[in-house]
Amino acid sequence: MHPPRPTLGDLRWPEVEHDTVLVPIGSLEQHGPHLPLATDAVIAAAVAEALVDRARTADRSIVAAPPLPYGASGEHEGFAGTVSIGTDALSSVLIEIGRSATRWAHALVFVNAHGGNLDALRRAVPMLRSEGRDASWLMCAPGVDAPAPDAHAGRYETSLMLHLRPAEVRMERAEPGDTRPIAEILPLLRDGGVAAMSPNGVLGDPAGASADEGRMLFASVVERTGADLASDIVELDGRRHA
Repeated sequence: MHPPRPTLGDLRWPEVEHDTVLVPIGSLEQHGPHLPLATDAVIAAAVAEALVDRARTADRSIVAAPPLPYGASGEHEGFAGTVSIGTDALSSVLIEIGRSATRWAHALVFVNAHGGNLDALRRAVPMLRSEGRDASWLMCAPGVDAPAPDAHAGRYETSLMLHLRPAEVRMERAEPGDTRPIAEILPLLRDGGVAAMSPNGVLGDPAGASADEGRMLFASVVERTGADLASDIVELDGRRHA
């Protein structure tokens, strides 16, 4: 078994010779009474590091940066511990990260694990591309053969965290929240945030979560994002050599 590759933060500057930089994007927000506030950042960082490990025998050099721990999480601000910088600020941060990193890296890929960050990514990446920078983004989602994830702090994220950080999961505190489909509650979510429909902050039910299921789900996420990353790299190379 290979030792883990160092992240960008572990390197000295003369050691930095990478074509592609993966920047994990998470959030600092409530994840029910049983999961840590940093859940999304933990998942994003783990996926990015797994993608780097998959490239170990490839010709292309890829490095994962430390995760960006703050995101756009206004819908969770009814709960203590949530720190949201909002879409406008996050978009600006992503643009500046991209401008800086692409001074020495050929390509930049954001690896996102929080749905509330999507609007910022959809602004930032096209802006970077309009400036001639090779940028793209990936969503940490399982493949089509995996069970559909519930919305927030339910069985899906609980299983992932039982696999990735079991010591940080408090299963004795796990309880169901609002279990309606996300499409049904989305208008309420936009109007009043998560607290308006789920006093414990959970959108789903963590019952049945397990480390074994988390291992399977994580492998599915890595397989899907790995395929998307390979497609992105081919596209970026095509634009670079056009």
